[in-house]
Amino acid sequence: MDVIDKTAEQNLKDLILENPELILRDADLMRALLQADRSTAGRNVVDLRAVLVERLEERLDKLEDTHREVLAAAYENVAGTNQIHRACLSVLEPESFASFLDVMTHDLATTLAVDVVRLGLEAPGAEAGSGLGPEGPSRNVVIALPDGGATAYVTQGRGMGARKITLRQLAQASPDLYGEYAPTVRSEAVMMLDLGPGKRPGLLAVGAEEPDRFHADQGTDLLVFFTGIFERALRRWLA
Repeated sequence: MDVIDKTAEQNLKDLILENPELILRDADLMRALLQADRSTAGRNVVDLRAVLVERLEERLDKLEDTHREVLAAAYENVAGTNQIHRACLSVLEPESFASFLDVMTHDLATTLAVDVVRLGLEAPGAEAGSGLGPEGPSRNVVIALPDGGATAYVTQGRGMGARKITLRQLAQASPDLYGEYAPTVRSEAVMMLDLGPGKRPGLLAVGAEEPDRFHADQGTDLLVFFTGIFERALRRWLA
């Protein structure tokens, strides 16, 4: 009987030595060890208080880090939502197409914190990359695209369906679309525009100098909402 008990004891000891986390992760075992009578236990019981405190501090640090990350993400979501709401209101206010383009170029760029905004419309009869806007400073805000040019630009000729929102970093921005801004644009958000029945598609491109401003890992839900508002506002002027 003693042999069996000593064998079981040795097996338990070996198991604990092999994986002490079994005890350190178990709250009941830790409480029992900490409550052990040190006067009777002698030298056979190791004081695990320091180990327990260290583990609790590590867990507290991890919880604090997680807490900060959750708060930061929540703040970014709220800030992003407010940003998109302001952008939507700005494109709904203009009472003329010229005013709409002015808002798009200045107010919208400021609200979205980007460096350049361009509207691309398919116009097979016009030279690709030429300005379609009204005469004046807004002339090159609207850019002529060839037939199928909106989809081709979004997919970069890969022959797949164009997503509603495309976020990406750029080694070289399109001179046809961004003109003089092309050398400095390093990331962009491209929104495919549905301009209504019988109308060719278009695109709204916003470019930024920062390479990390737009990238494929970012969420697009808010931009999908904004695109729906923008294309409905634009339809009024293209009817």
